[in-house]
Amino acid sequence: MPSAPAPRPTVAVANWVHPEVHAYLQPHTRVIANETREPWTSAELRAHCQAADALIGFMTETVDDAFLAACPRLKIVACALKGFDNYDVAACTRRGIWITIVTDLLTAPTAELTVGHLIALARHMPAGDRLVRSGGFEGWRPTLYGTGLDGSTIGLIGAGAVGKAVARRLAGFRSQLLYWDRNPLTPDQEDALRLTYVSLEELAARSDFVCVCIPLNPDSYRKVDGHFLAQMKPGALLVNTARGSVVDEDAVADALESGHLGGYAADVFEMEDWALPDRPREVNARLLAMPERTFFTPHIGSAVDRIRRDIAMQAAQDVVEVLQGRRPPHAINEPVQAPAGA
Repeated sequence: MPSAPAPRPTVAVANWVHPEVHAYLQPHTRVIANETREPWTSAELRAHCQAADALIGFMTETVDDAFLAACPRLKIVACALKGFDNYDVAACTRRGIWITIVTDLLTAPTAELTVGHLIALARHMPAGDRLVRSGGFEGWRPTLYGTGLDGSTIGLIGAGAVGKAVARRLAGFRSQLLYWDRNPLTPDQEDALRLTYVSLEELAARSDFVCVCIPLNPDSYRKVDGHFLAQMKPGALLVNTARGSVVDEDAVADALESGHLGGYAADVFEMEDWALPDRPREVNARLLAMPERTFFTPHIGSAVDRIRRDIAMQAAQDVVEVLQGRRPPHAINEPVQAPAGA
């Protein structure tokens, strides 16, 4: 009698993904999928992954050594994201587990949203929307005068993929673009992007707008702190679409309350940085209490429908590559001892 076919490997998909991603995975794997728009709890995630060969994870998941110890069959953790600070790469590497990320697909939509935050904050667009909806709008009045990007000085903290993409999108505003990065660009890159390298202190002192465009890591944690904010021009505006904990939210609230900081816009918050044990559990209440000087969106930097589909699809493709015995194209580690069959 012919032997029974080997069971298909199991992949856990921790958040909702498009039907096309399920359709791609199903011929190759047994899929345990979160069909809701809310993330699994830590206990649910661990339970689903204990017998799984692969995990497709998102920003809401944290993968550390203790989690991996409880999920011994995992061969790959495919991150459907770019900023992987919630994932312990060293632990995956020690345990022979591939880890992959999505590097390019999030850049353009995040840069677009950054420019949107700049304009919305500078031109008082949320306040204008509230005024029109209030029933008290009777036509033009000399109110809600703001700041334009045209002719302004904009400082970019970080000139990686997102920082460069923001610079390209700001080229049409006739702004002076300053930047700081641990690894300065080449002169040719600076010329092409119309960027001028300055120290972090000079960037703070000269910029009408400051945009945070760096990933979260030990060096960047609260890079924008009370000291940095005190060096900013009075009335300058701050935009953060990177990671919440790159900015000290309490220091921002202090600077807004004192009037030194003109406004703050953010798509990301300290409470989202799950891997930090002392993170706050909710958005800073002092910031929420200042709607006239703040503008917030709920982490929608990459929330373009086709982009989110492509992000999850790339993670799924990396999973299939590993489960079929090949190196995943988007790996960011080299497992110490590759898992069996990989």
